[in-house]
Amino acid sequence: CCYRMARGAWAAVFLLLGSVVDPCSSQTYALNDKAGLGRVFDGIGGLSGGGATSRLLVNYAEPYRSQILDYLFKPNFGASLHILKVEIGGDSQTTDGTEPSHMHYESDENYFRGYEWWLMKEAKRRNPNVTLIGLPWAFPGWVGHGKNWPYDFPDITAAYVVNWILGAKQYHDLDIQYVGIWNERNFDSKYIKLLRYTLDKNGLEGVRIIASDNLWEPITLYLLLDPELGRAVDVIGAHYPGTTTVKEAVKTQKKLWSSEDYSTFNDEVGGGCWARILNQNYVNGNMTATISWNLVASYYEDLPFGRDGLMTAEEPWSGNYVVESPIWITAHTTQFTQPGWTYLQTVGHLAQGGSYVALTDGTGNLTVVIETMTHDHSVCIRPPLPPFNVTSQNATFQLQGSFASIKELQVWRSQFNFKTKKPSFFEKLTPLKLVDGSFTLNLAEDEVYTLTTITTGQKGSYPDPPPSARFPKVYKDNFDIRNPPFSEAPDFADQTGVFEYYINLTDPGPHVFTLRQVLTERPVTWAADADQTISVIGDYQWHDLTVTCDVFMESVKTGGVFIAARVDKGGQSIRSANGVFFWVFADGTYKVTNDLAGQTVLAEGQSGTRAYGWHTLSLTVKGQYALGQLNGYPLWKNAVVLTPKNGWAAIGTRSFELAQFDNFAVVAG
Repeated sequence: CCYRMARGAWAAVFLLLGSVVDPCSSQTYALNDKAGLGRVFDGIGGLSGGGATSRLLVNYAEPYRSQILDYLFKPNFGASLHILKVEIGGDSQTTDGTEPSHMHYESDENYFRGYEWWLMKEAKRRNPNVTLIGLPWAFPGWVGHGKNWPYDFPDITAAYVVNWILGAKQYHDLDIQYVGIWNERNFDSKYIKLLRYTLDKNGLEGVRIIASDNLWEPITLYLLLDPELGRAVDVIGAHYPGTTTVKEAVKTQKKLWSSEDYSTFNDEVGGGCWARILNQNYVNGNMTATISWNLVASYYEDLPFGRDGLMTAEEPWSGNYVVESPIWITAHTTQFTQPGWTYLQTVGHLAQGGSYVALTDGTGNLTVVIETMTHDHSVCIRPPLPPFNVTSQNATFQLQGSFASIKELQVWRSQFNFKTKKPSFFEKLTPLKLVDGSFTLNLAEDEVYTLTTITTGQKGSYPDPPPSARFPKVYKDNFDIRNPPFSEAPDFADQTGVFEYYINLTDPGPHVFTLRQVLTERPVTWAADADQTISVIGDYQWHDLTVTCDVFMESVKTGGVFIAARVDKGGQSIRSANGVFFWVFADGTYKVTNDLAGQTVLAEGQSGTRAYGWHTLSLTVKGQYALGQLNGYPLWKNAVVLTPKNGWAAIGTRSFELAQFDNFAVVAG
């Protein structure tokens, strides 16, 4: 009794034949709870941060911003995510940018910087039961006391992290349920124990610790050998586990999570990757939660790992966003299960390739998710995927135990249709009538099915957003926003350093509201931050353009600032960025360089610039020539620029130093 045959006019024939003859050769799989259940399901989620990945989302105008959030978090609408994991900002480059810390300095606390607080509140507003997780990638420099290592002062590091959790509750009424150690870096057992002690001492006994957000080993061995450490850690979180675990991890009897996964371009192959690992992380590796890096691709696409989110929202200036296939693949699980459901023990691989999982809420509801993704159509960015075969097949599922009396299942299907290039995602089919607790599916390659007793599933939709458009060729910002809801200026993407709105109370003139670079020491880094601070903006394809900005240096001895054009790199490659950089310094000189590091000099000379005075810089790059002006007067003409041919505009400072910017403008040719 093949369900594919049963659609339309064949439905009656399907029911008639189902009890007397098997029209298709089929493998039978039992779905049974008689022998007990498997592990408790903890949810599917997305990760905001780990590199400023939601940077552009906050700048979307309504209603588009709320629509994007609905596709991510609203129950029974889109991805309906169960988990939101966020970066605890550490002022350092962590993949695609920096996220500001709640404590730039030891005596500084501000729990309104950045956008993760806002995002967590928006997720919670849509789904009050969403699980919230925090994890640091980097730390402000003061935490390490000048060393690039936070564990030398574990009490300071633990207090810093706990302050973030306390601030989330005090200022935003957010309950953080899990916290990690240090993303993809070595762990320290002494620090983990001290973090547990510090949490408990501050009334946060309910906040659980995930370790170590890296590999399964060696944390699993330490947990088995150190009972005190074992009591401190609740979840073993592994990154990009390739759907497998190690036997030592299972021996710990801890929850096992893929605490960061996917990280794959969100085309249909990316959707196939996500479909395969959502099932097989449990089938192969006993993992009860899977979290996508990243939640939403809301950063400039030419930064590293462009479009590696569950959906794409990278154009706040146009309002355009794209609901990609991973959203609907997620819905196959999230709309028909909830954390606290339990996997059946009867899950596994299909005979001709693919996998199936089944979960129950313990009150009679059942959800079965089946995937038949082929190798070439489900490759993730990491780790390498060993070869395997999947072919079309008929699969019979026999419901037994407490599920034997189920008479009907709702059916949802996604077909990638790579051959015809006409995919169909999250399509609701006619409910399936079971015969003696049995049903058969004719499964093609590259499909996902959900069969469930849950009737509330919905493929949510909104009218199409505005069409995609390039970044405006004429752009201006005078930073005159009073009481800004977010610390960053719209569309600027900090790559090293932190640039925040600032009220200059000492200046009664035209520069009261400015953008200020606020870091004065190198953070405890996760990636290779540049020695200079830099924030990029605009269209990576910009070739001919004029950049203008008023600048104010606050360091008398070492002060220096720049504006730039054609900046060709960002993210973890920021140290090696090239472009055209127009620098002025507090010692009265200027320099034009072809690189951020300042090694290739195109022009230099006297400028008369000093600290604590405003100067207007203008840089024009046209073809292979660049010219610059200071306060309306030319400093040089026709410096030869051979490379790069295109890139972003940018502002920045010579080092980690205080400096202000105002009246920024770009005119692109």
